[in-house]
Amino acid sequence: MAKISFKPGNMLYPLPAVMVSVADREGRTNIITVAWAGTICTNPPMVSISVRPSRYSHHMILETGGFVINLTTRALVRATDYCGVRSGRDVDKWKEAGLTPMRSDAVDAPCIAECPVNIECRVVRTEQLGSHDMFIAEVAAVHVDDRYMDGKGRFHLEDARPIVYSHGEYYDLGEKLGRFGYSVQKKP
Repeated sequence: MAKISFKPGNMLYPLPAVMVSVADREGRTNIITVAWAGTICTNPPMVSISVRPSRYSHHMILETGGFVINLTTRALVRATDYCGVRSGRDVDKWKEAGLTPMRSDAVDAPCIAECPVNIECRVVRTEQLGSHDMFIAEVAAVHVDDRYMDGKGRFHLEDARPIVYSHGEYYDLGEKLGRFGYSVQKKP
């Protein structure tokens, strides 16, 4: 097997494709699709998103210090793409994408009602890193769609058909291959 050298770049794929909802001080809201999102810490629960300063949502996050990460699904893939390619300066993404704002518990930005998981975040630090600013945030609240809960209180996100972004394309997750620790689990 031969390897070909590429120029340095972001080849860490797939990534979650999430819709981030934001609000400014005047109460205007917007949705931006982000693939540069990730978990930072378990205790306290922390996440990050990276946003270009030129994006309409960037100033809103700076003003209010909050945002909501809304997990996306196969059923929401068109809305997810739309919110990533249209600017909130020009269109009402809520209306055009057919999405419903839902009041958040801990931040000014609304949750997206159609998403199976909404993660309310409070910015604790902003890192200016070059093309993007990274907003490091503490998770302030989480909402999950009760349709994906079982009788034992376990949440089944896989039933919502979450999507990922890989090198310019969207995919759903597909087939389960194993679970954490299965490679060392003793056979009965």
